[in-house]
Amino acid sequence: MYTTFCVSRETADRFIKLFVNRRAYGMQAAHPLPNGSVPYYLARDWQTKKPKPLDADVARMHLNGDITINLYAINPETQRSKWVAIDADFDGAVEALFQLQWELKQDGVEAALEQSRRGGHLWIFADTPLLAAECRIYIYNLALRLGVPVKGGGLNDGIEVFPRQTVSRMANTAAPSARRSASIAKRTRGTGSTRPHSRGAQLDYLDSLKKPTEAELRTSSTA
Repeated sequence: MYTTFCVSRETADRFIKLFVNRRAYGMQAAHPLPNGSVPYYLARDWQTKKPKPLDADVARMHLNGDITINLYAINPETQRSKWVAIDADFDGAVEALFQLQWELKQDGVEAALEQSRRGGHLWIFADTPLLAAECRIYIYNLALRLGVPVKGGGLNDGIEVFPRQTVSRMANTAAPSARRSASIAKRTRGTGSTRPHSRGAQLDYLDSLKKPTEAELRTSSTA
């Protein structure tokens, strides 16, 4: 039984409220594959083999840095997501993210910028879960307006938008639909990196961002 936590249950509950839209989750493997990649697998009860629901203790171990989990972006019962992540990892990625962040701000949408080694990520959190299809359409239209490339459709370099799908079905529960953007341990530790680095301070920062409503997102999409 895991008994030592450096992160409070309150902090774990805040993390869950902000990020978790569906209780199924993935676990990062303890050892890399021969090709060097470290896969995720669906967390299951070792006796029943059914998916394990994420709870505060799992979140606390993750925030401790003892394990790394990933989360499904979309709840298949509602086809909605609590957050949108824009991943950019190409030459000029940081400039593209700054451009997107500024334009989002003009739409009344505050996005948290997190820099990585080659690029970075923008995180947008919703007031209430938003339809994944509408989130993707909004970001794609924004990128098109700014001339920011979107990966896919013949382009090898460009932003990737998560949720990665417009629809998630229950049959897909074994494959997290936002694997890269939902490696939350790596992401939340860097988010707002110019601010205090405690988990509580990071969550304070993310909670302080203005969360767009569904009506605001639709208004911005048609502006």
